[in-house]
Amino acid sequence: MTPQTCAEKCAEIMYAKDPASSGLGMRITKIAPGQATLTMRVRPDMLNGHGICHGGFTFALADSAFAFACNTYNQLTVAQQNQITYLTPGADGELLTATAAEVSRTGRSGVYDVTVTGEDGRTIALFRGLSRTVKGQHFPQEVPSL
Repeated sequence: MTPQTCAEKCAEIMYAKDPASSGLGMRITKIAPGQATLTMRVRPDMLNGHGICHGGFTFALADSAFAFACNTYNQLTVAQQNQITYLTPGADGELLTATAAEVSRTGRSGVYDVTVTGEDGRTIALFRGLSRTVKGQHFPQEVPSL
């Protein structure tokens, strides 16, 4: 199995078990080892009292992209810590895109950066996620011996 095939299979399995991401209308548009891109259309029920996308939904999109990126190696991986900086708001009806990229992966720990952009290319938010690999796999696969 190639690393790309493994990443795709992990994403397919995870997405099928992820009612939060699918329920918010998130779609995976790209997956590769250590990388993921997800999109989400801002719906009226995602707006806050200012009429802009609630930060929690922006965070959820970034967090899901992070989760899919750090789970591309067929090792169960969870969030250890996340932080987000909001730069501009998402608008009603706008398609937001979260692009996650691995910065570092050593032992059981990983660092991933996610950029959330609007349809016009402006940066909505910057997110950094720290991951921790735990026991288990998404699907049975022998781990190559070192």
